[in-house]
Amino acid sequence: MAMTTRHTRRQFMGRSAALAGAAAAGTMTGGCLESLGLGGKWKGFNYAMCNESMGDLPWDQQCGIIADAGYTGVEIAAFTLVQEGVQEISPARRREMVRIMDDNGLTCVGLHWLLAPPPAGLHFTTPDAAVRRRTVAYLDTLIDFCGDLGGTVMVFGSPKQRNTVGVSKAEAKKYFAEGMAAVADHARRRGVMILIEPLDHTQTDVINTTAEAMEIVQQVDHPAIQTMFDFHNTIDETVDFVTLLRTYRPYIHHVHVQEMDGTYLGTGNAVNDFVPAFQYLKDIRYNKWVSLEVFDFTPGGRVIAQESMKTLRRIEERLT
Repeated sequence: MAMTTRHTRRQFMGRSAALAGAAAAGTMTGGCLESLGLGGKWKGFNYAMCNESMGDLPWDQQCGIIADAGYTGVEIAAFTLVQEGVQEISPARRREMVRIMDDNGLTCVGLHWLLAPPPAGLHFTTPDAAVRRRTVAYLDTLIDFCGDLGGTVMVFGSPKQRNTVGVSKAEAKKYFAEGMAAVADHARRRGVMILIEPLDHTQTDVINTTAEAMEIVQQVDHPAIQTMFDFHNTIDETVDFVTLLRTYRPYIHHVHVQEMDGTYLGTGNAVNDFVPAFQYLKDIRYNKWVSLEVFDFTPGGRVIAQESMKTLRRIEERLT
């Protein structure tokens, strides 16, 4: 898909403000409300858990732990399931994975950590065109894997696979946008959105804020390329959680949650600090996924799942 520059940054910010204002005022109707995840009777938050804290366990045990703790979705780090790449997961095995999720009352949310090895040697913003082509080709393979499992989102974080390598940040962003454009049509055909994840400067030097992610979304200008919100990754932002969510809500299609230091919920102050953001999400009847993603696996998947769910319920108790 060819990228466009149809909208200037000023036009985008004006449009975002108008959309956010209309959502807050309740003046949107029909399809526009639906595009914001609004409309209809709100049935509560949809909670999912990322699987990588249990990557050493068989798939059925992972799903059992997640379901037993009260989550209804599972978000998959594909590298935890493979030796070389997702192409080794046969159609029959994919169907079996879906059956196991179904048996546990789980839905596949989608994928994250898209380019973490294996396979080794992938990089999305390198000046080496051959490596970029190979990386884009694997992203296409991941889109099919996600679609086969019933997933609808692919969270593009992968900080080490998008860092600048001998190029400027501007050139890296150009390569990033080109790669997104190259897979956008395929993603749409498979019913998948690729969500550009802002990551703070301690993790990568390419796309550190939601505004920077939105620059790529604008450039590509395709419904399959959007963004998401992660509490842990907001340290380079200059506004609070609620302002970020309100400003960019039309383009945010997924939420990651954990304590600000990346540990499981309940080990820090999320139970207090995250209440305004969850209140806003409740107020707009957010009906997409809130997915637990932690980075310290030491306590084990069961403890992480159960204690985090307790904290999510405590947060809910404080909402009006």
